[in-house]
Amino acid sequence: MIHSEKQVTVIKPRNAWDILTVRDLWQYRDMLLYLVLRDIKARYTQSVLGIGWAVLQPLFLMIVFTVIFGKLVKINTNGMDYAVFSYTALVPWAYFSNSLMLTTGSLIQNSNLLSKVFFPRIVLPMSTVLSTLVDFFIAFILVIVLMIWYQVSPTLWVLFLPALLLLMVVLSVSLGSLFTALAIQYRDVRHGISFLVQGMMYASPVVYPVSIIPDKYRLIYGLNPMAGVIEGFRSALLGATPMPWDLIIVGTIVTLVLAVIGLTYFKFTERIFADVM
Repeated sequence: MIHSEKQVTVIKPRNAWDILTVRDLWQYRDMLLYLVLRDIKARYTQSVLGIGWAVLQPLFLMIVFTVIFGKLVKINTNGMDYAVFSYTALVPWAYFSNSLMLTTGSLIQNSNLLSKVFFPRIVLPMSTVLSTLVDFFIAFILVIVLMIWYQVSPTLWVLFLPALLLLMVVLSVSLGSLFTALAIQYRDVRHGISFLVQGMMYASPVVYPVSIIPDKYRLIYGLNPMAGVIEGFRSALLGATPMPWDLIIVGTIVTLVLAVIGLTYFKFTERIFADVM
């Protein structure tokens, strides 16, 4: 006699302390890629300027900041022309701010998907963060153009830019997952994010150099992870100042702490997303 063995599949809830595993993302990599491509198409299709919007925001701010802070206030830029000085900072800042704004509403905008299909919910904020990278790379082209125009040569630390970009991605996913989980329960969180982003821009070295911060407050200033990222971009591309390793190290530690907090809170509230929509 031939005995056939039955395969039994047991479905059980996950432990709430399981924050996130690489296996989750790998199993749903096709869905992640689909959502990334969907966000990119939705952003650029039926748009007058198309990909031009990725450049327009930092370019417009560069012009305004150059007139106000470069010509009128005359902020010291360590010998750099203020246009390239500000735009080099505005590109990473625009990526971070746009990622945070878009990610905060990612769950609410996909409410129908949450109630119908099972998948790791972290895929939604992560897809938004990854799709915004397209804007970053498009806007970064103008950085290269400005460097050529002003005859600025990058330093060897330009090879470190992918690490700074990864730090921005992790920071965006960490804060985005926290705020989008909060926005599910408290809808006014989305309005508060706009004020937070505006405040963080002036708490970051976008319109001014880090050199104006007194040394005794430098590490405290570095608690803002974007401070090390932005100044790191300037140092690697423009070479006017040394790499701010102290700010980058402090910012990395803060980012990892925020990642644990954000992803943990996301996992604890994940089970109620569909109920409170």
